[in-house]
Formats: sequence, structure tokens, C-alpha cells
Amino acid sequence: MKNRISWMASVILFAVSSYTLPDAYAQKSKGQKPNIILIMADDMGYSDIGSYGGEINTPNLDRLATEGLRFKEFYNNSICAPTRASLITGQYPHRAGLGYFDVDLGLPAYQGFLNKQSLTFGEVLRGAGYSTLLSGKWHVGKDSLSWPNQRGFDQFYGVLGGGANYFNDYPMPLGGRDYPVVLLENNKKLKPKPDSYYFTDEITNHAVNFLDEQDKSGKPFFLYLAYTAPHWPLHALPEDIAKYKGKFDQGWDELRKQRHARQIQLGIVPADSKIAQRDDIPAWENLTYDEQKLWASRMEVYAAMIDRMDQGIGKILSTLKALKKDDNTLIIFISDNGAEGGTYTLGARGKRYNSGPVGTSGSFDYVYKNWAQVSNTPFRSYKNNMHEGGISSPFIAWYPKKIKGNTIVKGTGHLIDLAPTFYDIAQAKYPSSFQGTTTHNLVGKSLLPVLTGVTTEVNRSEPIFWERAGNRAVRKGKWKLVSDYEKNKWELYDLEKDRGETTDLADQNPQVVRELSFDYQQWAVRTGVVDYETIKPKDAIGPVNEKKKGDGK
Repeated sequence: MKNRISWMASVILFAVSSYTLPDAYAQKSKGQKPNIILIMADDMGYSDIGSYGGEINTPNLDRLATEGLRFKEFYNNSICAPTRASLITGQYPHRAGLGYFDVDLGLPAYQGFLNKQSLTFGEVLRGAGYSTLLSGKWHVGKDSLSWPNQRGFDQFYGVLGGGANYFNDYPMPLGGRDYPVVLLENNKKLKPKPDSYYFTDEITNHAVNFLDEQDKSGKPFFLYLAYTAPHWPLHALPEDIAKYKGKFDQGWDELRKQRHARQIQLGIVPADSKIAQRDDIPAWENLTYDEQKLWASRMEVYAAMIDRMDQGIGKILSTLKALKKDDNTLIIFISDNGAEGGTYTLGARGKRYNSGPVGTSGSFDYVYKNWAQVSNTPFRSYKNNMHEGGISSPFIAWYPKKIKGNTIVKGTGHLIDLAPTFYDIAQAKYPSSFQGTTTHNLVGKSLLPVLTGVTTEVNRSEPIFWERAGNRAVRKGKWKLVSDYEKNKWELYDLEKDRGETTDLADQNPQVVRELSFDYQQWAVRTGVVDYETIKPKDAIGPVNEKKKGDGK
């Protein structure tokens, strides 16, 4: 029996290790390379869209999910800039220069912009003959040498920093100071008329225009569509908000249960899965009527923001069809981190808190952990934290006739895997040197074996690692080792049985803790991670909680 099991394991290992690009992807000389669209939502939780259990109206994303493939497990880096650093380069964020954020903390791993050794997918794919297009949020370098057009993108429209008012380009009130908003189109700073646009629509419209213009080139295209929705502040159009009036009056306790039940029905989580323990927020039934209405209004706007993003994705799909490129385009959809937690406090975003109703351009409200706990169902914690609620993203892959429809797999992918996937499908060579600089090797794995049904999860030889502002984690097989900065103590979870991270098994499995912590230390040394206390800035950047107050960014 042992020999038979060993033989079967060898066959499976050989099939995965000897994987070659299928003919459907390896285009023949007479064929055309596939187009690629990468769509990223901002601060959107794992369960917010319909195909992951949410009640928000997302028909276009749900269509992509039904006609394509979903991962149960896909990981980001828990917060905006480090996520984008890994996404754009295929490197861990410290290796790319953004181990903390887009601010310079005085070390190469924390310089606050992409280093030259870490090539962007714009640079690599443009070298492979692709038109490279970006509409939306950059957030991996403010200096002009680090802008998108200088890092491989033919076309760019969007903001350089972490966010913006959705109706104007005024500075954002953060921590008693003004956070500048730089809106660009191909290196030209724009000054739009206030309240003359809605930013989510502008991101979509520019992407559509880029695609129409690019069609004349005869080249394949790569489009990175980086929405800021539903990132703070809560701003939406009245007609979208109206769709959700009364939708959330049941409150966070009941809606969290309903989402979990739908996830089980969809097959996103196991029937015996345990939902994360309830956070220290008030029971909905204990709120006054006026409090319930105020809280419900916040979630109505949040839902409207996701709804409008989905409408934009529908326009992209219509454009693809009109250009007759829908059959030869791979679309990937993910979110940059879990929903933002934090407590109800005015200090985080300054005293100019709300000069208008929630949803309007004078409002600077967000959902807090009260609703973020629902968005991240069934997981624990929020943005900036390495528990599953902070680093878990929905993952949808769609490619007509190439990816089997309505497929749900374990996956266990990570941001570092996307660049290798795109280079694989585009047959793009990742250079060992670029413009006189030796490049970092890619550390991720192509997802194509999973997308094409060769296997159901990524086959990697080492664990996945995380570190940001002292929060740390390691994922290896079923085990996850995780530590919060405030506690500085390793916790251990069996994610096959307990992805809600409800039962810490560290004390029962000291050997596993030792092995994974040793793996972490080795990774930290070779990646440039240092003790957070040695570089910690005076004003920490991250979501606000009771113990660690930053500027709320």
C-alpha cells in the first residue's frame, strides 16, 4: 500500500513539475498573444461580492466567476502600498523597496518606492510586445522617476498616492494634516473642476478610451485597472445609494451569519467551517433606532461604491466584445487587502470630519470594524493585520474556452504569483538585467497549472511570508503562524480545519512553531526585513485601533 501511495504521489509530482504551457495558451506563430486585464479593488473584504457570499449587486463580477474560476485562498499583503509592490513586481514588498509604505524610513527595503532591481509587469510585458495600460491607483512611488510612465506603462491615468476624494482633487484630511492628492494623465498633472466627475467612473472611462486607442496598434495589451473603490472616504452617487436603502437594516450580526451561510452554499467555505469569533463591537439590537440608521447609511454608501465599480467592469466587458477581443483575454480580479477596521474616533482623520451627509464630497466617513467584520466574513481581523481577514482576497480568473467555468479550487495563491503567471501566458522573458541593472529573481509561481486544471493549488517549495509594521505571518501547508505587533507572540492555526483562526494550537505544537519561526527568520534576513522598533516612524501609517493610533491611512 505504501508503495502504491508513493507511486501515485510521484506521478502527481511529475505532472505538476513537468508542466508546460498548454497549446491553448502557447499561441502558435500564426496566432496572437492573449490580452491580459488585471482588476484590483481597494479595501474590499473577502465576502463583499455576490460570488463570495455578499448581498451587494455585482452581476458583472459574478458573471466572471460563474464563467471562470475562483480561489478559496488567495493572499495579499494586508495594506495598500506593500500589496501593490508585490503585485506589480512579483517580489515581496521589502525586496521591492516598500516594506512599510510609500514613505522613506532610511533603509533600501523601506525606501518607499520601487527599486530598479524589481521590474514592473509594465516593463517586462512592454518588452514582450504588449501595449501597457494603467488606470487608477499607483501608490508605489511619488517621485517623478517612479511614476507609471517611467516604469513601463504606455498610458496612465489616476492618482499617485493612497486615495482621493471621489468628487475632487482637494487634499484629504488625515491626522490633523492635509494628505496631498496628485492626479495625473501621462505625467501631466490634472486640475479637474470640483464635483464635475466621479472618480470610479473616470477610472473606467479612461480604461475604455485606452482600449479603443490601443486597438489601432495591432498589438496585444495589458491593462491594469486599479480602482480606489471602496477605499475611504465613503463617497457614492445618489442613484447607486438609493438601491441599498434599507438593505442593511438587519444589522451586522445577522448579515454576517447570512453571508457565511451563502459561502457554505456556494462552496467557498466548508459546511463545517467555523466563523471567526465576534469582535468587541456592540450588538446591533443594543443600538438605538437613530444609531442603527446612521450605521446602515454607511454600509449603503460602501455597497454603492462597489456597485459602481462593478458597473465599470461591465463597460470593460462590453468594450472587449465590441473590439472582438473577449475570446482572447484573460481577466483576473482581486482586492488589495481586507476591509478596514478601526474604532469610531475623530482623531484619526482630523477634526474636519464630516461637513456633509455620508456619501457626499464633504463626508470623510468609513465603515469601521463594525461593518468590516461583515465584509471579511468568515475571517478574523482587518486591513493591516496578518490574520485571515487582513490578507484574504477574492480571486476570479476568466478566460473564455481556456478556463473551465464555475470552477472553485483551493488555490492558495499570493500576489507574488501574478507576475510569473502573466509572463507565462504572454511568453515574456524576464530579463536577468535591465538597463544596466541586475534584476531580482522572481519568487512566485505561475498560476497557470491551477487555472488550466492541471492542479487545484499552487505547488511551491517554500512557505509564504508576511511582515508589515511588526505584524508577521508564515503559511506552510495547513499551518499558519501569525503574530500581532502589539502582542509579539506567535499563534498557530490549522487552516484546513479552522480558517476563522478561532483556536490557537501553538502550545500543543511547539515543534511546528519552532520550524516555521525559523523559516520566517531566514526569509526576513534574505528579504531585508528588520525589527519594526528600529525603523518605526513617529506617526505610524495604518488603520486605527485602540492600541496603535496612526493617521488612519
